[in-house]
Amino acid sequence: MMKLPESAHDSAKMLVIGAGKMGKLVIRHLAAKGYVVFTCTASETLLFSKEQVQTLPLGGPEAGGKRLFVDISVPRNVGSCVSDVESVQVYNVDDLEEVVAANKEDGLMKAMEAQAIIEEEVKQFEAWKDSLETVPTIKKLRAYAERIGAAELDKCLSKMRDDLPKSEKKAIYDLSVGIVNKLLHGPMQHLRCDGTDNRGLDEILENMQALNRIFSLDTEISVLEQKVRAKVKQQNKQAAS
Repeated sequence: MMKLPESAHDSAKMLVIGAGKMGKLVIRHLAAKGYVVFTCTASETLLFSKEQVQTLPLGGPEAGGKRLFVDISVPRNVGSCVSDVESVQVYNVDDLEEVVAANKEDGLMKAMEAQAIIEEEVKQFEAWKDSLETVPTIKKLRAYAERIGAAELDKCLSKMRDDLPKSEKKAIYDLSVGIVNKLLHGPMQHLRCDGTDNRGLDEILENMQALNRIFSLDTEISVLEQKVRAKVKQQNKQAAS
């Protein structure tokens, strides 16, 4: 495509000479984008000489009236003198170095993009794993809040008529769940230890202790403290390096 005029990209025809490994690769990976001949055989003798090529009809106007030969054979299948024919353009492996270089550069860019994606995914995974250190407190706090929500929901429904429509019951249930979730959002945020904010170790431990004390959650604070301290120490060491 780099060697063909853009006008030839949509109406091209291609002839591949050679049914071996290289020929199959050409057919699989290259689209026909001009009146193009690809040679990729193991023939020890030339397949196209100047005299033979001179007898070929001209390429169409969209290809600039020229016929393009791309010789990727070793040894070459197209004679060097073929390029002397005015209506022919010949490229061999050496001439296509710029295409190879461009492909390598594109591959390098894609590899860098892939590496950035991998690093971001690893970071998110590590953040998720780190956040598990406060899960016991979070789970007990949520269970405590949900028990209260469920009890108040039953109390509310018991005061209503028995034939209350399902849609209204669902609305009341959704209201109860929504209130619980809204109330839990703030405390949950203050229990995060995934390195996504500037909250320090002392603050995290203070929040855990306060929530356990206020709501009588009975979480093993000493075990959690050790885990959180180790995690924050690791994060600080990584930041310093």
